[in-house]
Amino acid sequence: MSEHLPGRETWLPGTGLPLATTPRQHDSRSWSAIAVLGLGYVGVYLCRKNFAVAAPLIRDAFELSREDVGAIASISTGAYLAGKFIFGPVIDRVGGRRAFLLSLFFVGVFGVVGGMANTLSAFTLAYSLNRFAGSAAWGAMVKQVPGWFRSQSVPIALAVLSLSFVFGGALATVLAGAISSHSGNNWRWIMSGPSLVMFAILAVCAAFLPRTPQAPSANKPTAGTAITLRDVRSIVGDPRFRVVCALSFTLTLLREAFNVWTVDFFLEAGLGQTSISKAALLSAPFDICGAVGILAVGWMFGRIDKRRRGWLLCGMLLTLSALVASLPDITSRSYALAAVWIGAIGLLVYGPYSLLAGVMSVELRGERSVATVAGIVDGVGYLAGILAGAQFGRIVDIGGYRLGFACLAGLAGVSAALSVLLYRLPSATREGAEGLQEKRS
Repeated sequence: MSEHLPGRETWLPGTGLPLATTPRQHDSRSWSAIAVLGLGYVGVYLCRKNFAVAAPLIRDAFELSREDVGAIASISTGAYLAGKFIFGPVIDRVGGRRAFLLSLFFVGVFGVVGGMANTLSAFTLAYSLNRFAGSAAWGAMVKQVPGWFRSQSVPIALAVLSLSFVFGGALATVLAGAISSHSGNNWRWIMSGPSLVMFAILAVCAAFLPRTPQAPSANKPTAGTAITLRDVRSIVGDPRFRVVCALSFTLTLLREAFNVWTVDFFLEAGLGQTSISKAALLSAPFDICGAVGILAVGWMFGRIDKRRRGWLLCGMLLTLSALVASLPDITSRSYALAAVWIGAIGLLVYGPYSLLAGVMSVELRGERSVATVAGIVDGVGYLAGILAGAQFGRIVDIGGYRLGFACLAGLAGVSAALSVLLYRLPSATREGAEGLQEKRS
């Protein structure tokens, strides 16, 4: 392993932008900062995924169809993707810490407002503003990470940080299920209760999140660098970037469909014999096993040839297609086996998904524009996420979950085909990323 010197930069050829910088220090303080960021993002999910648990109760309270409930999810996802496009350049300009804390604050506020809403339109607006505020959190986190680590440690740091949305989703489901049990299935408490936890998390983040990178470089643009329209055009013109966006579209649709509808699927499969809290527990393996997928894919990506990475993803996604298609039959046989199936699906979805707005966003354009790139990638993905609400709900209303999962299985097959192209197309920054890989070996 070659020795990295303090402040050494790896530059993207022809761009004048640094791909990564090696800080002078790399110690427990950097990992402590990662832990604080992760805790904050868990809070975002506590106030976001509780909707999946409250959805059946909201449907009954307002006498809605599944398509109507899906419309709430779709509208809020639209607000989320709008925030992704809007906040990326803002974060690159003002810095990650400030944007992160503001995001947490407003997520908590709108979580409380949503639980107090008396009409469906008021609830939809509050939940959409919740999602809009939360859309800034991920880009704000990714913006801060490269300043705390040596270049060769950034991928594993981002992989560990990605666990926050996985465990956040699982904890959100369990917490919302517990609130449901203790509140007599009161949807208002399910939606507003997690905000109380969020405000406690916000206090911790404000107190312990570093105000500056642990070892800033004089040449490193951590904040205050404006992203121009020319920069955005250059990013969009990158062929590999476009494939990453296409994968973000398909994999986000898969992920969001399971996030929104798994609890309802288990309730329907139980024919009224399954409680909401049990259905929430059965769906939890999706996120928990997704954590294994994130770490496994991150570990394997650093140890195999680039030409084989696409085939690795292709094999995973073809397996995913088979598992999704067979889920209704498996559930009819055994709930325990269905929980295992849900866990395996989560592992195979989250592993590839976690690469897109993390490591690949850093590789494509470097630290200067990482929030912008990650925002666009996530934003394109959540264009598809809108379909996971009303459109998927309509499919289920028409043909049941068997038809819905058949469509998702086909989508996984499309993702497998796209993954083969990922490392076969030229990229404006590919040579720089390969040069960095050579320095690490």
